[in-house]
Amino acid sequence: MTETLVILAVDDEPLNLRLLEAVLAPHGHRVLLAATGEECLDVLAHDDVDLVLLDVVMPGIDGYEVCRRIRADARTAYLPIVMLTASDAEQRVAALEAGADDFVRKPFDRSELLARVESLGRIKRYHDTISVQRAELETMNRELEERVAAQVAELDRMSRLRRFLSPQLAEVVMGDESLLASHRRQVVVVFCDLRNFTTFAETSEPEEVMDLLGEYHRLLGSIIDAHDGTLERFTGDGVMVFFNDPFPCRDPADRAVRMALEINERVRECANRWRRLGFDLALGTGIAQGYATLGRIGYEGRYDYAAIGSVTNQAARLCDVAEPWQVLVPERLVASCEGRLQTSRVGTRQFKGFTREVEVHAVEALVGSAGEENAEPAPEGR
Repeated sequence: MTETLVILAVDDEPLNLRLLEAVLAPHGHRVLLAATGEECLDVLAHDDVDLVLLDVVMPGIDGYEVCRRIRADARTAYLPIVMLTASDAEQRVAALEAGADDFVRKPFDRSELLARVESLGRIKRYHDTISVQRAELETMNRELEERVAAQVAELDRMSRLRRFLSPQLAEVVMGDESLLASHRRQVVVVFCDLRNFTTFAETSEPEEVMDLLGEYHRLLGSIIDAHDGTLERFTGDGVMVFFNDPFPCRDPADRAVRMALEINERVRECANRWRRLGFDLALGTGIAQGYATLGRIGYEGRYDYAAIGSVTNQAARLCDVAEPWQVLVPERLVASCEGRLQTSRVGTRQFKGFTREVEVHAVEALVGSAGEENAEPAPEGR
């Protein structure tokens, strides 16, 4: 079945225009008429045309010049053009040089004219299809670029969040970054660092120090993530982690103690191997519970998530006085665990910056965990 085409017939002879219309219209084609080259260009500027039948000799600008101008316009550069020429070979060559796709000799044969029109019409449809597909592809590429840019930005945000949150918490916070705004909440803070690290760092090669720290940090990082802790910072051999923020949990004290005991056990295994290499290192840990001000601090391009308050200072002081492999906690945290902690009393300590003495216990084991059914989340204090 012949496709319907919009054909522009250009000829200064009205009889020729009527003849062209009489041949093409019965085959379903829509025929537009122009008597001059200027009229032809005007029609092309306002109408969508599939093919041009263009006479050579016309008043004003001739068919060759019209053809060249059609080709010079990006909108019509690929529009099929059939030149209506005399039998002169020189005219046909000139028509092709001007940019015509084909030519028909006058007086034209109807069957030949129809065959050439339909052939070039198919080519025009192919070109139109390719143009549409190219536009669709460009649109898809732009959309893909936008999606990739959005995903890269999201991954960058996730990467920044994972610097101080476990992967699980980072995904939660990604959905609501308001969780990182400054607020007050009760948290449990864990401080731990290596004993004799300063001596080790002063007497060892830098490469040895960095290798050992890398192993130590990787080990602690995996345990912190497994317990859903929030990593505030690594400071060389020291680490600060807190629980119950930015996402509340039901048993922050239990989680903190359980994590600290696992870290103690796993680092002790490493320390046995380090000792065979001549590195005498041990771990000390302090845990405290209380209210802190929490939120994102820093500047554009470099943010951290921090907890500020006396609870962090208390955990740090407990860590400072801990003997090798001790996990020290205050009386308040022992009470909050409701008998699940097996501890030994260390005594009272007067810490710098605190007006009251603190009753200190060393944790030996954690028995059971807080009941999930009846437990309530710790106060949020927002």
